[in-house]
Amino acid sequence: MAPIPRTRGFPRWCAATCGCALLSGCMVGPDYRAPPAPQTDRYTAAPLPEQTASAPGAAGAPQRFAPGEDIPAEWWTLFHCEPLDALMRQALANSPNITAAQAALREAHENYRAQFGGSLLPSVDAQLGAQREKLNGVTFGQPGVVDELTLYNTSVNVSYKLDVFGGARRQLEGLTAQIDYQRFQLQAAYLALTANLVTAAVKEASLRAQIDATKRIATDEEQQLQVLNQQFELGGVARTAVLAQQTLVAQTRATLPPLLQSLDQVRDQLAVLAGMLPSDPGLPEFRLEMFSLPQTLPVSLPSSLVKQRPDILASEALLHQASAQVGVATAAMYPQITLSASYGTEALTPAGLFQSANTVWNIGANLLQPIFRGGQLRAQKRAAVAAYEQAGAQYRETVLLAFQNVADSLRALDHDATGLKAQTDAWRAASDSLTLTRGQYRVGGVSYLALLDAQRQYQQTVVSLAQAQASRYADTAALFQALGGGWWNAPAPATEPTSH
Repeated sequence: MAPIPRTRGFPRWCAATCGCALLSGCMVGPDYRAPPAPQTDRYTAAPLPEQTASAPGAAGAPQRFAPGEDIPAEWWTLFHCEPLDALMRQALANSPNITAAQAALREAHENYRAQFGGSLLPSVDAQLGAQREKLNGVTFGQPGVVDELTLYNTSVNVSYKLDVFGGARRQLEGLTAQIDYQRFQLQAAYLALTANLVTAAVKEASLRAQIDATKRIATDEEQQLQVLNQQFELGGVARTAVLAQQTLVAQTRATLPPLLQSLDQVRDQLAVLAGMLPSDPGLPEFRLEMFSLPQTLPVSLPSSLVKQRPDILASEALLHQASAQVGVATAAMYPQITLSASYGTEALTPAGLFQSANTVWNIGANLLQPIFRGGQLRAQKRAAVAAYEQAGAQYRETVLLAFQNVADSLRALDHDATGLKAQTDAWRAASDSLTLTRGQYRVGGVSYLALLDAQRQYQQTVVSLAQAQASRYADTAALFQALGGGWWNAPAPATEPTSH
């Protein structure tokens, strides 16, 4: 470094402190480096099939896994349900969680700006004052002299703390990481809202299918009960057969109130997710036939997942912030240099403030070197290091859970397709069995107990089939959520503030 030239009227100490200022590029503490992505090329232990099994019906279409393909930002539109799309737009516009996350992001930006202006830039203050004083001559060695006066003063004060060891810049680095954290929390709020709304809509459709199926079954069983009553009156069956059928009808009817309660609850959930009161009208009704099953499932590469999941990115931002705090704690152990200066006037009258003879000024420098703090500073640094290690462990846990979510979702889709095919076969067999058993019962070929058993099996398969169909839609949404939801493909808000 070239020597600083001597300048007339420029004190030596000022030249020295300017030289210290040139050292402000030095920052103590660790330089943050993002953790590497897990070294794996797949999510599951066994390779996935190229596509899932197929079954009859819209919910039984085979789904093809497309490794490496990207996810659209508005992934829910792949279900081709316009009422869902409209409700989603309303939810994104009215959700209090989204509004709160946006406000938290703005707060993080403003905290950064406040810290930047207060730590890296000089502080300049203007001061104007007036003070009435009574002076006693004893203070000046002149007993008996007493005087009263009014002192007026104006001044401009400048103070600047040199960030020689990078403590302030590490603090700003931590605030930048906090901005990143809040940004990814906002994306996580978007993802949670969209996924929860799709899942709730599918659940409503599933409940409606189960309710409709249960009502049809109850109607069939009531018709069978009428037939048995007629046979009983003619002496063709025993009273026990009629009572058994009455019990079956009552049991079937008893399953409706819990289903209706669940439907009411999921409807209330949908209203709240959309930013509406449960009593507000206009909430659409969802049925399974309103959804189309996405037949191509984009599956992000494992190396890309850590850059897509908002929870992973938010956890990494906390790790970055903890790393910066180690630098802040380290810098606190080094000397702190502050420059200050003031210029103004003092006078006994307001008019005298404008006279050059009343000018006053001062310039100074202060160096603070901690010597003994009872181990406080070293303990604070060790605490910052421990917090960094904790954040690192939490980040690794978040990554592991994210990969588990994706693996579970992929396996669920594969098993859902196989399960729906088996459930469809079971429903067909139970339907054929019930039709055949009813015919045989009419001609006396089987006992009433055989008919009762066939009715129960058919009822179970109908409800299970509706649940299996809904699982394919719900787990498809769960996969999109597990992969991050495609938020990185959405256009950036034009009004989003910058941190610099």
